[in-house]
Amino acid sequence: MSKNQKRILVLASAFALTFGIVPTVSAMHIMEGYLPGGFCIAWGVLCVPFLIAGFMSIKKTLNEHRNLVTLLAMSGAFVFVISSLKIPSVTGSCSHMTGTGLGAILFGPSAVSILGLIVLLFQAILLAHGGLTTIGANTFSMAIAGPFVSYGLYVVLKKANVDKKVCVFLAAFLGDLFTYCVTAVQMALAHHADTTFGAAVGKFLLVFAPTQVPLALIEGVITVLIIMGLETYAKPELRAIGYLKEGK
Repeated sequence: MSKNQKRILVLASAFALTFGIVPTVSAMHIMEGYLPGGFCIAWGVLCVPFLIAGFMSIKKTLNEHRNLVTLLAMSGAFVFVISSLKIPSVTGSCSHMTGTGLGAILFGPSAVSILGLIVLLFQAILLAHGGLTTIGANTFSMAIAGPFVSYGLYVVLKKANVDKKVCVFLAAFLGDLFTYCVTAVQMALAHHADTTFGAAVGKFLLVFAPTQVPLALIEGVITVLIIMGLETYAKPELRAIGYLKEGK
């Protein structure tokens, strides 16, 4: 392991120790049993093409640059730690940061679908955070929809010559918020018998907003700080994935 990789590992460990020791709260992603069986299957099937693309993306990246495994693992650890800091928001779900914007910016959104699925499985089995029957819905919202928005926004803003730190902040911030927009839609699709679908979406979004907007802002700032750290200690790795141009 190179000196830069060791520094990245130390940075990730310090982050985990700093933010990982929090009181347990009874809050979740979309929880076990909250979605009807048909919805669980449909969301799971919808995730399959993205997961296949993600597996191929990670395989290609590591075959070409084996030394990026540490950076990839750090991106996954970041998702795990930051998405475990949860604030109760509404029966059946919660508000929390996602952490997927960082991985999407560095490795692309497809790779994050695999990282997110691994995180969600660990959280469902070990932390009672989320559920196995709802793993498809949670994967689609947090590990697919959000990362694709983050990556797309980052690419568009970068081409528009927006300052890179602003690009990273907005990508992480809006990717986080979009995750919860999708979650609201998922919950409204399954639970709108007593009202219209649009009203149900609005109700869930209204409940999420007071906690999710400030959390998304915090995630944007943290993501920028981590990128700044990587630009200092992991320039070879950032060049290898194309984040930094050669010579910089």
